[in-house]
Amino acid sequence: MLVLAPSLSRADAQPGANAAETIIVTAKRRLLLGTAKTASEGVVDDRELQLTPAYRPGQLLETVPGLIVTLHSGEGKANQYLLRGYNLDHGTDLETIVDGMPINQTTHAHGQGYTDLNFLIPELADGLSYTKGPYYADIGDFGGVGSVHVNLRDDISDQLSVTGGTLGYARVFAAGTAALGAGHVLAAMEMQHYDGPFDTPDDARKENATLRYTQPVNDGDFSLTGMIYHQVWTNTTDIPLRAITDGLAPDRFGTLDPTDGGHALRASLSSEYSTDIGDGRFSASGFYIFNQLHLFNDFTHYLIDPVHGDQEDQFETRNVIGGTARYTVPFVIGGVDNELVAGTQFRDDMLKVGRLPSAGQDPLSLQQAPDDPASYFDRDRVNLLAGAIYVQATTHWTPTLRTVLGLRLDTQYGSDVDEYARLHEAAGYTNGGTKLQSLVQPKGSVIYTPFHGLEFYGSAGEGFHSADLRGVNQDISIDLALPRTPLLARQIGEEVGLRAQPRADLSVTVALYNLWQQSETIIDPDVGQDSAGPPSRRYGYEVSVTYQIRTWLEFYASYSGNHARFTTPFDDGTGHLGTFITDAPHATGSAALYLENLGAWSGGLDFRYLGDYPLSSGPCVDAAAMHDFPGVATSCATAPTPRGQVNGHGFGQMNLSVHYAILSAWTMSLGIYNLLNTRAAAAEFFYVDRLRSEIAGFPDGRADVHEHPLEPLMVRVSVTRLF
Repeated sequence: MLVLAPSLSRADAQPGANAAETIIVTAKRRLLLGTAKTASEGVVDDRELQLTPAYRPGQLLETVPGLIVTLHSGEGKANQYLLRGYNLDHGTDLETIVDGMPINQTTHAHGQGYTDLNFLIPELADGLSYTKGPYYADIGDFGGVGSVHVNLRDDISDQLSVTGGTLGYARVFAAGTAALGAGHVLAAMEMQHYDGPFDTPDDARKENATLRYTQPVNDGDFSLTGMIYHQVWTNTTDIPLRAITDGLAPDRFGTLDPTDGGHALRASLSSEYSTDIGDGRFSASGFYIFNQLHLFNDFTHYLIDPVHGDQEDQFETRNVIGGTARYTVPFVIGGVDNELVAGTQFRDDMLKVGRLPSAGQDPLSLQQAPDDPASYFDRDRVNLLAGAIYVQATTHWTPTLRTVLGLRLDTQYGSDVDEYARLHEAAGYTNGGTKLQSLVQPKGSVIYTPFHGLEFYGSAGEGFHSADLRGVNQDISIDLALPRTPLLARQIGEEVGLRAQPRADLSVTVALYNLWQQSETIIDPDVGQDSAGPPSRRYGYEVSVTYQIRTWLEFYASYSGNHARFTTPFDDGTGHLGTFITDAPHATGSAALYLENLGAWSGGLDFRYLGDYPLSSGPCVDAAAMHDFPGVATSCATAPTPRGQVNGHGFGQMNLSVHYAILSAWTMSLGIYNLLNTRAAAAEFFYVDRLRSEIAGFPDGRADVHEHPLEPLMVRVSVTRLF
């Protein structure tokens, strides 16, 4: 359960601690003047993470201004992330690092950049830092829109916590720290069960364990961390609205295939080391990650296979090794202070990845499903090598003017052995082949500080996101009527902003941004995968405010307004044609109150906001309708699709957590989520599917809005005992 008691999660929260250190909840947000490169980078304090009333681990990332984290299917899947007018799907264009380990997964069975944070035990998160835009030399693949780096704590108070709640929620969490040699060992574990509000319960069963050793070494630190995660669950994925009105699903919590589900296994070993060398600071990290995943989803029901249905098994087994090294050194030239950072990054993904039709989670052979397209039978052996070097120089020209200039070189090489090559070649393409690409990315910022408490920023730079190697190789082998898909899709961005602190208890940031990218990642709900699409452009603004109302009460709010368009009209496959980018939100925002150390009380009240978004790329167009429904539609008037632009509706949700310390060893916590019982969709999509009753009448299916509901009012209560 994510009703977190910060007084229980920190071993250093001892009686008599300096009051100024314990009453400021998120002071780090106000300590970036003089060090930040842009107005939109920041740091979130550990206390704010622990006070945030989040009901799943990924929602801790909503402390990043403008970032919304939601879900469109079972609890075991990666979340949906939305930021700066992007539906980042399951993590594309949001680089996520936990304890030095990259979490985004390339050429993934379900979505490019897949970022599953279910392995993270929330109490172990010790603050995070974030960036936005391609302006940082040390940020690489998937980081052009944003990046989040989550730190793990080194110690925790010995404790046991038991939680129960509505909708079948139960959790046990235990953790503690013990001395070992020159350092100490942190151990933590959780077991969790959750059904959710669905007619077919999620029955999500999760186990997590972490073992972490840390010790000081000379002038630095060393850590070694092992983590293991396992979960099994049932999916209730998004369903077409007409399934409810036609009585095929009893309500919005129903499903059309109760056998949808999944299971995931993750294990990792990571290490970090830092020390002083000469006048500078050296740091390095290394990691090994094992991931195994099966996702069973039936998105289109009977569109492809009228006998068995369209359930498919998306599966992969992945081994990742990699590491980083970085050296930072200050120096003076001609009386001007400088800081030079040079670094390198390396990663090797070795995976078996595929997709096969299934029924009731049992695989179907080519003989059983002879009419399924060749693309429904995939099994690939992929190796992806990624390496980068970068350099960045910060120069303080005067007390009021500094610049940050960086240069980054990324090289990626991928090879794919297509085990269904003969089948695919008969259809005119293959997943197999190799691809090598390098990309040089300049980056720069100018920062002007006219007086204490105010800074102006101007930034420009280039970044990239990688594409699924299978799609890159397909694009080489056949003509997709799009520009050739690059392995590394370039992004170019600019940003201006300011950071103001007119008084010690108040800070304000404002940023205006523009971002163009060479290839938009397209979410294809028909098959539950991503593909490379045409170029796109976004611009918008962000505003955030932090105000320490009292020594025990802090207010934080952010708002982002966004404009997102393709640079050329795009056929979204439903008969609609236009430049709207589907599921790209017009606005996101949040507001929160954090209360800490008001006697025995602490807690958080949070309002999260997702604005409306387009579901189709434009209105129905006759040429697109005839293309998408061949032999059926002669115009939009005869196509099984709405004629006008189709739009989705966002939501506003309020969550509350309250903690009460009983004596010195016990704490009770109450979490109330969706406090106002808002009825809304957590995610909406617009695509073509076919119900069983429509097999005869709609040979090419029907376009419809598909929704996954926001959970109704939820209550969770936990009791924690310190030892």
